[in-house]
Amino acid sequence: MKFLPDQGNPRIAVIGMGYVGSVVAATLAGEGADVVGVDLDPARVDQLARRRCAFSEPGLPELLAGGLDSGRLRVTTDYGPVSDADVVIIAVGTPVQDTQLVDVYLREACTELAGRLRRGQLVILKSTVPPGVTGTVVAPLLQSQGLTVGEDFGLAFCPERLSEGRALHELRTLPIAVSGWCPDSAAAAAAFWLRMIGSEIIPCTSLESAETVKLATNWWIDHNIALANELAKLCGALHVDVLEVIAAANTIRKGTGNVNILLPSVGVGGSCLTKDPWMVWRAARDRGVELDTIPVARMANDSMPGYTVDLIVEELDRIGRSLGEAKIAVLGVAFKNNTGDLRATPVLPVVTGLREGGAEVALFDPLADAAEVTKVFGLAPARTAEEALDGADCIAVLARHDQFDEIDIVELRETVAPSCVIIDGRAYYPPETIARFRRHGFGYRGIGR
Repeated sequence: MKFLPDQGNPRIAVIGMGYVGSVVAATLAGEGADVVGVDLDPARVDQLARRRCAFSEPGLPELLAGGLDSGRLRVTTDYGPVSDADVVIIAVGTPVQDTQLVDVYLREACTELAGRLRRGQLVILKSTVPPGVTGTVVAPLLQSQGLTVGEDFGLAFCPERLSEGRALHELRTLPIAVSGWCPDSAAAAAAFWLRMIGSEIIPCTSLESAETVKLATNWWIDHNIALANELAKLCGALHVDVLEVIAAANTIRKGTGNVNILLPSVGVGGSCLTKDPWMVWRAARDRGVELDTIPVARMANDSMPGYTVDLIVEELDRIGRSLGEAKIAVLGVAFKNNTGDLRATPVLPVVTGLREGGAEVALFDPLADAAEVTKVFGLAPARTAEEALDGADCIAVLARHDQFDEIDIVELRETVAPSCVIIDGRAYYPPETIARFRRHGFGYRGIGR
C-alpha cells in the first residue's frame, strides 16, 4: 500500500514542538507544506502562537513566524488535526534516568495518535530511542485501536541528527537515515524527505539499524570529547598548548579522512551527548553485552566542571586571593557556544562549586532567557557584561557566543580587580589575544593551555 500522496505537498502533523519539532515544522512550512504542530504544553503553544521562540537557533524565530503568519503553520494542544495529516512526525523528548529510557512522553504521544490514525497515513518517528523501541513500543501502541502497521498505515524511523546552532542548515543538507516497518513504509519516508527538502537518503535495512545510527554518532562524539578533555589535562601538566597539539595531530590522514580530535572544554551538556551513550550502554547490557568505554568517557567528561573549578582556585591562589573572598564573573552559561540552551549545562556545577566555596558569582549570557537562568542557577543574571565584571577577580568565559566579540575585556580593565585572571573554558582565544590580555595585566589560564 502507498503511504504518501503521489503529487503535491503532503499535509503534515508534528507531535512535540520542542527544539527538534520546531525546526522540522518550521522548515517544512517554509517549503510550502501545510503543517500543524501539536504539543501538550499550553505555555509552549501560547509562546509559539505569540511568535516567541525559546530556542537560540539562527533563523528559526523568523522561519516560525513566517509559517505562522502565512497560515501554513498552526500550533495547538489538540490532537484532533492529526487525522487530516498525510504524514505524522513524532518528535517528543526521550530523556534517560539512571541509564533507563523515560518513555512517558513517547507512550503518551503514541496513545493519543492511535485513536486518530486513519488508513493510508505515514508515521515517522524522529525521537531518539534505544534499538528496538520503534518495533516493540511504538508499533504496538499505534495498533492498539485496530489498524495494522504496514497494511493500514506506514511506520518509519528517521533519526534526527541536528546540532544546535546549525540545525536549519543541517536539516536541509545532512543525509537522512531512513528505515521502515516494511518496504512500503521505508519507500514512503524516503520519498517524503526527497520531495520536501531534497536530502540525500541513507537507506537502513531495519528499524534497529536506523535507531542505532544516531546513538553511534553521539557515542563517538562523547568519546572524542573525552579524549580531548583528558589530553587537555595532560597538556596542562606539561605546560603545552592543547590546541597546538590537536591542530598538529589532526593533519594525519587516517582511513578516508584525517585524525579528528575535537576540542576540550568546561564539560559536555545538552540533551543528547549526556544521555544517548547511556541508551547504547543499557541496550547492550539488556542483551548481555558489557560496554566498558561508555562509563569511562562519561566519567571523563563529567569531571570537567570540577577540573575547571580547580583551575579557578589555582589561579586565584597565584594572585593571593582565596575563593571565599573572590568575585567570579561567568560569561556564558549555556551548554555550548552560540546557544541559550541550559539543558544539562556543565556551567551549573561550576557555579555551584564556586558558590559552595564561598565565592561571589555574577552571571551574564545574552542568549539565555533571564528567567530560566534564575530558575536553573538560583541566581539572577546581570543585565550587562559590565555589571557582571564590576570588581571581578576572575573572568570565567564558559560559553563564548559571537555576541561576546562586542565585549572588549581589555577596554574594561579598570572595571575589574587589578590582578584579574581570565579562565578560558570554551573561548579558545588565539595566542595573539592571550598576549594582549597579558600585556594589559590580566592573568590567563585555559583548559589544557
